[in-house]
Amino acid sequence: MINVRFEQPSDATRVREVNEQAFDSQTEARIVESLRGAPDSISIVATKNDLVIGHILFTPVSLEPPVGFRVAGLGPMSVRPEDQRAGVGGQLVRAGLEACRQRGYSAVVVVGHPEYYPRFGFEPAHTRGLTLRDFDVPQDVFMVVELAAGVRERLKGAVRYPSEFAEA
Repeated sequence: MINVRFEQPSDATRVREVNEQAFDSQTEARIVESLRGAPDSISIVATKNDLVIGHILFTPVSLEPPVGFRVAGLGPMSVRPEDQRAGVGGQLVRAGLEACRQRGYSAVVVVGHPEYYPRFGFEPAHTRGLTLRDFDVPQDVFMVVELAAGVRERLKGAVRYPSEFAEA
């Protein structure tokens, strides 16, 4: 059985291992470590038999010009390879989006697989008038989901992720 909960301080080492295994790199683990505990961030883990097997992080992003509501960036999300394709990532995304709603975020952006995230309501960000500042990625991998009514018309501008993403 998979349990999804907020990250605890004792999870840090295992979260690093899961990110390194899932991405076969240290980049995402460094991003998570540099943002751990950042104001208004949301860090959630998935466990199986009390062992961390997945992790997702949401951090505030800014829009230029400012839009008057809060937007979070999803990422990174990781699931250890032997637990992928078993619904763990979906549980993390759903729990994270709900936590974002509860903490007053009106929308969430992600740079991710265009065949995966639409099942959670994400759509191409460029169709909403959003661009990604500081990163050059294909249009179809930059997506957004609205969490609050009435933001669709105001959700426009250049999205800027925290500087830790560029520094990793």
